[in-house]
Parts: sequence; C-alpha cells; structure tokens
Amino acid sequence: MPRNIPLDERIIVALDLPSAAEAKALVKRCESHVRFFKIGLQLFMASWFETVDWLRDRGHRVMLDLKFFDIPETVKLAVEQLNSRGVDFATIHGNDAIVRAAVAARGDMKLLAVTVLTSFGEDDMRAMGMTGSIADLVARRARRALELGCDGVVSSGLEAETLRRDLGGKLLIVTPGIRPGANVRDNSDDQQRIVTAGRAIAAGADHVVVGRPISRAADPIAVIEAMQGEIALLDD
Repeated sequence: MPRNIPLDERIIVALDLPSAAEAKALVKRCESHVRFFKIGLQLFMASWFETVDWLRDRGHRVMLDLKFFDIPETVKLAVEQLNSRGVDFATIHGNDAIVRAAVAARGDMKLLAVTVLTSFGEDDMRAMGMTGSIADLVARRARRALELGCDGVVSSGLEAETLRRDLGGKLLIVTPGIRPGANVRDNSDDQQRIVTAGRAIAAGADHVVVGRPISRAADPIAVIEAMQGEIALLDD
C-alpha cells in the first residue's frame, strides 16, 4: 500500500545510547540518509530535551518514546509538556482513562499506543496466566486505541498485516524489532517478534524503528541503504 512517505522518513533510527554526545555522533553519521530519529527513556534521562531540541534545530523529525503510563492527570500534564517541543510522535501505554487523558492533551503531534512490546513472547503470556494469542491481544488493543482517538500504534511487523487489513489506512503503524537480512534471531537478542524492514513495510507498517543493527554497525549507512533498498522496491 503506497503511503506517500519519503524514503528518508521510513526508517526511524533509535538513539538508544547513554549520552547526548554519542547520540549526536550517530545522527551526524546517518542524517545524509535518514531524517527521523527516536529518543527513548535511556537517552531522555541522560539529556532531557537537549537532544530533542538539537534534532529539531537540524530539521529532523522526532519520535519521543517514553511510553507514558501513570494516573490520567499526570499523563495529561506530561503530554502537554511536549506540545511546544516539535515532537512528531509520542507513545502512550495504559488503560482507557490514561489514553483518553493523553489524547485530550496532545497538540499537533501524533499519539501512538504501544500494543505489546516486541520483547514479549508467547511464553511470557503463559507465564502471566494470559489466554489467547499475542496477535489477538495486539488487535484488541489497537482497535481500542483507535476508538479512543490515538493516531496509531506501535506493533511488531508480525501483526501489521492484520491491523492494516482490519483497521484501514487511517491507522499509523510504527514497527520496532527490525533486523537485517533473514528473520533469524540469535540467543543474545532480547527481541522476540522480529521481521526485516521490507517485510514490515510490505505488511502495512508506515515506519520501522531500527536501533542496534544501525548503532552497532561498523558502517551504519550501508545498513540503512540496504533497508531502504528493500522499502523502495515496495514504494515504487
């Protein structure tokens, strides 16, 4: 499904690094090819809004992935803090009241509901005494998030095709757990539900979030170009 998203915005590079200096260095290596970056909890705790503002000043788009989860009033006030920062995507995680509070407080940014973390597997569901499948859980949460006014969801590429088919083109789908090459997970990888960038986009994802395969690569641009090559074939 063509989504008219520029190729340099399809990949969101996750700046999952311990300092602003390291994050900025990675951005400078990647920004010739990518203009969308994610700041998660680790980097935000290290630099607060410094890196957010720096990215915006360089003309880049920002996904702030803090997965807001607290009492509704606290979430509302936290989301309001972002409205003057130029954040493009922010993430929320919680029940109906929490999501409603976040939706009510957002400005122009897109609010994404986290469905199920990509590090969460079927064994985890059974250990928690949960019934059904992860796919069913993701579908229920995504549908409810859309009903409550969220702009989209964060979901594994394994569920993206069903979400796109059932919930239509209005829903933004942002997919982490991206790995290059074959969909092979080694035992050291904490991500369980992984796909390639091309498979995620083919399934209906709008953006893919890529962290370690880029940040730990000897040649990040080579990794980005390979993934963009997969995506470009689908966007043509």
